[in-house]
Order: sequence, then C-alpha cells, then structure tokens
Amino acid sequence: MRTPAALVLEDGRVFRGEAFGATGSTLGEVVFCTGMTGYQETLTDPSYHRQIVVATAPQIGNTGWNDEDGESSRIWVAGYVVRDPARVPSNWRSRRTLDEELRNQGVVGLAGVDTRALTRHIRELGAMRGGVFSGPELSDVDGMVARVLASPPMAGADLAGEVTTVEPYVVPARNDERRFRVAALDLGIKSNTPRMMAARGIETHVLPTSSTMDDVLAVEPDGVFLANGPGDPATADHAVALTKSVLARRIPLFGICFGNQILGRALGRGTYKLRYGHRGINIPVIDTATGRVAITAQNHGFALEGEPGERFDTEFGPAVLSHYCPNDGCVEGVRALDVPAFGVQYHPEAAAGPHDAALLFDEFVSLMNEVRR
Repeated sequence: MRTPAALVLEDGRVFRGEAFGATGSTLGEVVFCTGMTGYQETLTDPSYHRQIVVATAPQIGNTGWNDEDGESSRIWVAGYVVRDPARVPSNWRSRRTLDEELRNQGVVGLAGVDTRALTRHIRELGAMRGGVFSGPELSDVDGMVARVLASPPMAGADLAGEVTTVEPYVVPARNDERRFRVAALDLGIKSNTPRMMAARGIETHVLPTSSTMDDVLAVEPDGVFLANGPGDPATADHAVALTKSVLARRIPLFGICFGNQILGRALGRGTYKLRYGHRGINIPVIDTATGRVAITAQNHGFALEGEPGERFDTEFGPAVLSHYCPNDGCVEGVRALDVPAFGVQYHPEAAAGPHDAALLFDEFVSLMNEVRR
C-alpha cells in the first residue's frame, strides 16, 4: 500500500493521492508542464528550482531514468505531481525507475491525482504557492495551508545564485576544433547548451552568476551568452549591470529564457509575472520580421513588457521586440539593432526537442563572425 499524500494550494484546495518518490513535505510554486516526453530533462532543469511541477501527460515514467539525459547533476524541482506513474519502465537505456530516482534524491512527489482538474484550476486562478505532504500532517488541512501561506512567493525571488556553478569551468569545442570562445553566465545553464555550442566550434567558459566584467574579459571572449535560470528577473541587478557593460563594449551577446529577460531589462524594458506561464515543448512562436513560425520548448513564468514588433529606443540605440507567442501575445524575443545582441524567451537547446529553433546558435556564430571581421 502506498503512503497517502496530498497537494495543498494556497487557496485551500486539496488534491489527494499517494506518495510518489520520497515521503515528507515540500513547498514551492505549483506550475504545470504540457510536455508529453522529456520528463528527465524537465526535472533536472535548474529553471524549475523551487517549483512543484504538475505533468499534464497522464502517464509518466514509461522510459525510466538513465544516466545520460540529465540537464544538470541533480533534480531541481521542489516536487513532482503525476496522474499515472509507470510501474515497470521499458527502455534499453533505463537504469532505474523514476520513482526510485526521486526517492534517491529526496524529491517529494504525488501520484494518483486528477491532473486535468488540477491544471484547469491553475489555468483559471494562476500559478500559486503549494505544498506536497505525506504522513501525519494530512489530517491537519489548516496547518498545511498555513505552512503554504508562510512560504515565499516566486515574485521577488532571487534564485539564480542558488543554482549557478561555484567555480568556472570550460567545455571545449568538439574535437578541440575551436573557432570561437564564449563566456557563458551561468544563471541556471543546462548541459545541452555547451554541447550545442561545442558542435559549432565554440569553446564555452561557464562563469558563476557573480562574475564581474573583468572575469568576462579575462576569457577574451568572441561572444557572451546569458543562460536560462529560475526566479524573478527584477532581482537580477548584477546580471543586468554586467549585460550593460557587455553591450557598451559591443561584444556579441545571445540570451535565452531568463537571459532574454536580463537582456530586455538591460535595454530598459520591464518584466512582469505571467498568470501561469509557458511550460512545455509544443508552444508556437512567430518571428515578427519574417512571419516564420517555430514550435518551441519553453519554461518561464515571467516575460518582457511590450507589444510584438514594437521598436523602442535604448541607451545602446534602437531595439525591437522580435518574437511573440500567438497563443496569448506574450513577447518571446528582443533584438538590439545598433549593437550585436539578441535574445529569445524559448529554448533552442531543448534536448527533448523540438529543434525548430536550433538555428539560433548558428545566428550567434554569424554574429561573432561579423564582429570579428
């Protein structure tokens, strides 16, 4: 018999099921992810730090857990909520079950929940704080709600420093055939990002989020990369200031997800919290310059202010809000027009796919080539 467990939301709604993974309690922002595959990449993405992720796909864990597909060295989600976990995984690379790996890493989860009803609740009322509880606490609903309400909200959360690398490290270009050297600010970088750059002849120097401009220049970079990451971009004053210094020196710059928001703020745009965010691997994005549509992977709860295609003035010259999501009109990219810098809100490095946006790394290479000439 499984241990009874429950998800308790800050509005008092309770979803009961059974423990999945570790037992105990965990707190975080409750969000949903619509990806039908790639759960291992989702769980190990540092951008999900301090979030309880609800999987909308009804069956999770079918391919088990392997030792190759993690996007970092650990699971970062605060908790995991699924409907129907696989009892026996089936994949030639599987080393253990998802349930076992969650227990190994102490990640508290919940199974047997009507995730469709839960997702509709979040869509209607917005992402909110919650907690997964198993054990004696289950009889004290008021106490569980009180613990949830006492937990910090995601708005105002400064989390990049909690997921960044402690020491710089280098990922060489494939076959050591280096064409460019890039300084990557680790705001929560995923493992596939340096791999994507290595395939294009880029040697990536991954730097802690506390790095200074002197640290960046010491790399002698051809370009600077701003990674994805968790938390509220309004708290990232140091990263924004560093980005402004990069722009002032006209070093080619590329940002994704959290990095896109950092670039936008460096260009003078504000950011705001979305109602329930974009999290999945099937989200359309339109390039305002070409009308081209890409199906993208996304994981963000904040976005840049403005209208798709809007041009605006910055201290570095004009810029444009270059991409948007047709589902809700959310801004999905920004590009500076007088300095070599651009960013997108989605994930061209998505290991689980789709790969429509992978060419953005080639665009970054072209940008570095142009400046080098």
